[in-house]
Amino acid sequence: MTDLNVQYISEEKREDLYKEIRELKENKIPTIAKRIDEARQMGDLSENAEYHSAREDMAWAQSRAKEIGYILDHAEIVSTQSDKSGSVNIGSTLMVAFDGGEKEFKVVGPHEADPLHGKISNESPIGEAFLGKKKGDKVEVETPAGTQAYKILKVF
Repeated sequence: MTDLNVQYISEEKREDLYKEIRELKENKIPTIAKRIDEARQMGDLSENAEYHSAREDMAWAQSRAKEIGYILDHAEIVSTQSDKSGSVNIGSTLMVAFDGGEKEFKVVGPHEADPLHGKISNESPIGEAFLGKKKGDKVEVETPAGTQAYKILKVF
């Protein structure tokens, strides 16, 4: 049974998240708290735009810190190295042929997905279709534009 709470991330992404949460907790949240205190001292809070802006910023920063904490608490670090089986896993890079051309994809967890740069989520239809496949396998993916066929040329 798959743990639905597992957050698949690379070591690099984990380090980025640690840096981000540290920045939030050590710098941004205290700075915003100071802004809130300064705005409170201006008097009437009902029409104090700076106060309301700072409160919104604080809500965002605290929410983001909580989200990062959840990701890190449930993180499973995936290797960026190809495994010995040659099958596509989270962290695998693969070269595929489709529509008369070739494209390189890297299968990543949803927090690292960036389709414009070839990083596809394991939870996306195409990422999910590639999982477990090997060099030479053909994959068909249903898209809004119709069925797209891919052939895996290389897994590395």
